[in-house]
Amino acid sequence: MSNRENDFSRLELRLPACLDNYRYFRSKLDRKTRLLVLVKANAYGHGAVEFAWMMQNAGADYLAVALPVEGIELRQAGIGLPILVLTSGTDFFDEIIDNHLEPGIPNLFALRALDEVLRRRGIEQFPVHLKLDSGMHRLGFMSSEIPALLDFLKECRTVRVKSVYSHLAAAEDPAMDAFTLSQVDLFTRNADRISAVLPEPPMRHILNSAGIERFPQYQFDMVRLGIGIYGISALPGVHLSQVASLKVKILQIKELSPEDGTIGYGRKGKIPPEGMRIATIPVGYADGIDRHLGCGRASFLLNGARVPTVGNICMDMCMLDITGVEASVGDTVTIFGDDPTPTELADLLGTIPYEIMTSVPRRIERVILRH
Repeated sequence: MSNRENDFSRLELRLPACLDNYRYFRSKLDRKTRLLVLVKANAYGHGAVEFAWMMQNAGADYLAVALPVEGIELRQAGIGLPILVLTSGTDFFDEIIDNHLEPGIPNLFALRALDEVLRRRGIEQFPVHLKLDSGMHRLGFMSSEIPALLDFLKECRTVRVKSVYSHLAAAEDPAMDAFTLSQVDLFTRNADRISAVLPEPPMRHILNSAGIERFPQYQFDMVRLGIGIYGISALPGVHLSQVASLKVKILQIKELSPEDGTIGYGRKGKIPPEGMRIATIPVGYADGIDRHLGCGRASFLLNGARVPTVGNICMDMCMLDITGVEASVGDTVTIFGDDPTPTELADLLGTIPYEIMTSVPRRIERVILRH
């Protein structure tokens, strides 16, 4: 995290916006329901450490990451909340144990591998979370695998099943509601089977952000809040607060005439007969500015005006047509935030806001704004 005022580029995280979104989703839940926040993929591009601190201070009960290395980073930064590792694999159980992380276990192979490590280290009652496949067909125990899982759990002393969970495939789509409800039903039945052989019933969780908004009646013991905390709602007409804004400063401004030829790689930037004023900014496709946004397909915000891209997006820079806009070197350009939004850029690219957010690399400084 940087506090330097002269950074060329920065991703600003607005704490009040984050808290607004947190309170919105919290309001959908019973008081006793726990709230897990996903901070995988560098907190969806927002900065894992920075965002984890905000969520810990906001009152989140759990965090979740995809990989062990992500959880280790949070522990080294001093994060104390329980951390679920969704994609634990089988090669890093020692590191997971040493850093007090809690692995998600999707199959008997992984559970046996963990049991072997725990036996070697003389550890009992280590917390694990069992992933059930209720229809996503990505990771998780299938219904046909539950009997073998139950036989193993009846004899196993090394682990304590802290939760049983699954993932909804299309909770945001009303056309898929019958399928979503079938997922909840299958999850409930298999979770019941597992709970019946355990000394104490584990937590259950299946709702993602869209599920919290559309199916709060199935919140069970915990919910998993992902894209919603970052400002994207599954409900039409609901406008959550945009948390992140990617802002950069103009490096150089040039006045060009037709005699100057073209602009950028491949000479794709064309100068009109009346000339053009361009600004060069220090972000490119290595910073998440997709090359398909070049050649005027996207426009960014500069001093209250939208200015289009010119020519091809470069690796570390791109050029903007600022003709007719009052601007100077050092002025700020907003790539995404309130205007344009990540959703607007995603629509231009035929993708989803997740991809826009997660594409911002670590070399871009994350700065928390507390007001």
